[in-house]
Amino acid sequence: MTHAMVKGSNVPLDAMAVRAVLRWTPGTGVPDVDASALLLGAGGRVRSDEDFVFYNQPRHPSGLVRRLPKRSLPEGLTDTIEADLNALDPSVDQVVIAASSDGAAFGSVRDLRILIHDAAAAGGEPLAVFDVRAETGEETAIICGELYRRGDGWKFRAVGQGYPTGLIGLATAFGISVDESEPEAPAPVQLAADDRGLLAGLRAHVEHGERFAAGRRAPAPAPDSQATVLHQQPSYGYPQPAAPAPQPAYGYPQPASAQPAYGYPQPAPAAAPAPDPNFVLPPQGPQFIRP
Repeated sequence: MTHAMVKGSNVPLDAMAVRAVLRWTPGTGVPDVDASALLLGAGGRVRSDEDFVFYNQPRHPSGLVRRLPKRSLPEGLTDTIEADLNALDPSVDQVVIAASSDGAAFGSVRDLRILIHDAAAAGGEPLAVFDVRAETGEETAIICGELYRRGDGWKFRAVGQGYPTGLIGLATAFGISVDESEPEAPAPVQLAADDRGLLAGLRAHVEHGERFAAGRRAPAPAPDSQATVLHQQPSYGYPQPAAPAPQPAYGYPQPASAQPAYGYPQPAPAAAPAPDPNFVLPPQGPQFIRP
């Protein structure tokens, strides 16, 4: 038998585990609806932030309360919370079933209702049904109902209390710590003028598909004034310069001056010395006298 609930009414539950199904009619301008659950202790507050089951934390660490995937049925869209009431820790006194809207208030949501099913039954009629109506139309979160202990058993109460502050306002009302601070943006890096030029060159090389080594290129080293020999590599394919002749050590004969370039006037050879008129051959032996 299905119990049709009115706001504030309650009904005992014989089921050991239940499925609380939120159902609504989709359409143009109708926001999406998300189901959530809060496990409350004796003081009416959560024991820790882990007692909040919603779309970003769809399963309680105990595994006994969980959010099931949304479904599209002929009657409308559904979002479901399943709870194993009999196995919950004794410190849990209530399981609050709530709904939050995304993009608009509940005044735009049509035919919202909560249906309580026996989780052990594959189908059949719900144990209880409650049509949830927004009181002001500005609510963005609503407590649809609550499962609570009564003696050795559990009951369901129809609530229908709305919050204009959304899921965050609902969560903080029951003791959830919500950190809304955003991380501080890092300060922009200041580049020196030469660094900016390097960055522009790097971008140009990337655009042309060339590989560009990051970082600055070290300047060419200045010639070593103490070096004995300086090496200079000529370009490939061009005439190679002749190696300079080694300089003779001091005190040895020095080489003649360099040969003039081809096509230029050549130096005249030195004139032969004039013969000596007083030159006389030395006496010759008999072997050199003709008969």
